[in-house]
Amino acid sequence: MVDYHAANQSYQYGPSSAGNGAGGGGSMGDYMAQEDDWDRDLLLDPAWEKQQRKTFTAWCNSHLRKAGTQIENIDEDFRDGLKLMLLLEVISGERLPKPERGKMRVHKINNVNKALDFIASKGVKLVSIGAEETSAKEGLLLWCQRKTAPYKNVNVQNFHISWKDGLAFNALIHRHRPELIEYDKLRKDDPVTNLNNAFEVAEKYLDIPKMLDAEDIVNTARPDEKAIMTYVSSFYHAFSGAQKAETAANRICKVLAVNQENEHLMEDYEKLASDLLEWIRRTIPWLEDRVPQKTIQEMQQKLEDFRDYRRVHKPPKVQEKCQLEINFNTLQTKLRLSNRPAFMPSEGKMVSDINNGWQHLEQAEKGYEEWLLNEIRRLERLDHLAEKFRQKASIHEAWTDGKEAMLKHRDYETATLSDIKALIRKHEAFESDLAAHQDRVEQIAAIAQELNELDYYDSHNVNTRCQKICDQWDALGSLTHSRREALEKTEKQLEAIDQLHLEYAKRAAPFNNWMESAMEDLQDMFIVHTIEEIEGLISAHDQFKSTLPDADREREAILAIHKEAQRIAESNHIKLSGSNPYTTVTPQIINSKWEKVQQLVPKRDHALLEEQSKQQSNEHLRRQFASQANVVGPWIQTKMEEIGRISIEMNGTLEDQLSHLKQYERSIVDYKPNLDLLEQQHQLIQEALIFDNKHTNYTMEHIRVGWEQLLTTIARTINEVENQILTRDAKGISQEQMQEFRASFNHFDKDHGGALGPEEFKACLISLGYDVENDRQGEAEFNRIMSLVDPNHSGLVTFQAFIDFMSRETTDTDTADQVIASFKVLAGDKNFITAEELRRELPPDQAEYCIARMAPYQGPDAVPGALDYKSFSTALYGESDL
Repeated sequence: MVDYHAANQSYQYGPSSAGNGAGGGGSMGDYMAQEDDWDRDLLLDPAWEKQQRKTFTAWCNSHLRKAGTQIENIDEDFRDGLKLMLLLEVISGERLPKPERGKMRVHKINNVNKALDFIASKGVKLVSIGAEETSAKEGLLLWCQRKTAPYKNVNVQNFHISWKDGLAFNALIHRHRPELIEYDKLRKDDPVTNLNNAFEVAEKYLDIPKMLDAEDIVNTARPDEKAIMTYVSSFYHAFSGAQKAETAANRICKVLAVNQENEHLMEDYEKLASDLLEWIRRTIPWLEDRVPQKTIQEMQQKLEDFRDYRRVHKPPKVQEKCQLEINFNTLQTKLRLSNRPAFMPSEGKMVSDINNGWQHLEQAEKGYEEWLLNEIRRLERLDHLAEKFRQKASIHEAWTDGKEAMLKHRDYETATLSDIKALIRKHEAFESDLAAHQDRVEQIAAIAQELNELDYYDSHNVNTRCQKICDQWDALGSLTHSRREALEKTEKQLEAIDQLHLEYAKRAAPFNNWMESAMEDLQDMFIVHTIEEIEGLISAHDQFKSTLPDADREREAILAIHKEAQRIAESNHIKLSGSNPYTTVTPQIINSKWEKVQQLVPKRDHALLEEQSKQQSNEHLRRQFASQANVVGPWIQTKMEEIGRISIEMNGTLEDQLSHLKQYERSIVDYKPNLDLLEQQHQLIQEALIFDNKHTNYTMEHIRVGWEQLLTTIARTINEVENQILTRDAKGISQEQMQEFRASFNHFDKDHGGALGPEEFKACLISLGYDVENDRQGEAEFNRIMSLVDPNHSGLVTFQAFIDFMSRETTDTDTADQVIASFKVLAGDKNFITAEELRRELPPDQAEYCIARMAPYQGPDAVPGALDYKSFSTALYGESDL
């Protein structure tokens, strides 16, 4: 008969051992001789034959039940060959020739022959036991000895006596499934209980059918060796499958752990990007708000709010932006190292989107600061013009007060000749005065026009007042012309009036107007921003003071005319009315205004000297800021150039390079107090409303931008080296390989720009042994490599992309096929897997992770709850959608 025990062994055994316990003595030759004697005795024993049939029947049913059938009697059930052929198909996993379904004896014989021919085709011997079967037996024995070695009262030396007490069966189960057996409670002197316990547990939990009865084993002096071997082989197959499942589960756990960590990093990136973009979205409208305020105080508060934004709110966001780019680069590196597809953030949350938003923010920020400063200047100019308008308008309105009534007075109708002459002269003096005031009216109109052009908030009242002055001025001109015609009409009837009074009036009026202009100029407000401007005002004031002696002589001459008129009147007994009929400017008015001018000159001197001191202080602030800025600015530029050289010329191990870069970063951070000092000096300049500085080309904005770029550049350089270390460790690249890659890359990076053009990259590949010469095959290979290192077709290959390519070329990675094969082991070779199998073989969190993401299996062999592990595995590596 066929030796089905040996035919069922799919495992391989090593050399036989001498045993695993104290009872393992004796030679193999003596043992084999004793075995032959026992075999001859057993062949004649009917009980032995019954046990053989029972064991073989159980063994056959353990396989046939997979096909949904079983046998009761070997002789009858295998007679037609149908179930025998089905048994061979289940065991081998292959299809046998189609059986004949007829009931005739020839049909049955043909089916049996097909089964025997299949057995013979697989090299299975139908008689005897050869050397291969002996080797398999020894291998199975050695496996049992190794697995039961730690257990007391177990000493497996054979496949008969060593198993009678049942402890060996229980030890095998406990070794692999300790939760199923309470081994310490078993007793060696109770073999039936031990055997039944092992057989029942194996059948219930391990799917091993009960092939023997405990009583048959205990009541037999020497249990049948082949029956025991058949039973033990079922344990071997059950536990070897569990070990494969454990290995497969470990592989899946590792893959899923990497995927879960990457998803956590992606979620962190999405949240940080969303928060930063939301802050930019909220901040830009505030910076783009150009609604001007009405007063300087309100605009200065806006400027203070902007300074607070620059000092307090923006710096943390600069750090968040830098950290976001570092996190993104690290995540992409981890994805490449784990053979996962690159991370593609949500729409609108790419690093480029954040950079575009940040650029928009900085543009709005720069425009906002310029607008604030220009608006403050505009309001200062407006306040100055408005005050000047009010002063000139008040003076003019004071001068015109009563003029219309005077021009409308018809006093010439009842006046004497002398009165008429006086009225004529008075009118001539008024016309002179009127002409002198024409310039002031034009100045008032010009100032009002400028206030309108500068969008002064109170333009309505200014325009109303200006229009009233102009209308009144036109009316005065018309009235003046009418009165002159009336006076000239009666002039023929009048005689000349006192020439001396007339001369006084003519000289006093312009001198009085000059004094009024002088007082107006001495009280005029001024705004300057430089030493040169204040020195110009001081020079003009000194020039004005130099004209005062001539003015004083003119004053004395005018007063002398008035005294001469009084002397003549007194000498001629002329009774004067007490005032000059030609003018209202009396000597008292002239002296009073002259005294006022004398008082205003030293006040003007004091105001100019105070402003000169202020501008000198401002000049000191400019020079102080320029001195510091002219040191900090070149220092930042030098450090930027040094970082560029360091990133290209770095030597030593990557850890040495990383340590050197971090020391360099600390030296940069230690320089921060110099920027803080510069910020303090800039604060003083801003508070002093200093808007330009000719002593330096560096502004605080230039320094801030340079400092932020310096911190970002050193952080990115450090991150690049850290990613190289991560790549080297994950891919198993040696330090020598990494240095070789760096040396080759730097050799062809002629301009030290940190990137290679296509021709430079091709030369670099040739130097490393790649066949990319200028033939058809070489060009095709080079185009394939370029599509990997430059997927965006930018025409440049960075060092990180070069390292990623070299690491992929020199190391192995997990693949989707490997993960699919692992899932297939857990599924028992099925094309699908169930949630129950996942929860049994995987840790809880990773099992639930798979169940939540696996699609339902749609194949023809699907069962309720079947899950598609193949599409899930390919999605993990970006080969399909998850």
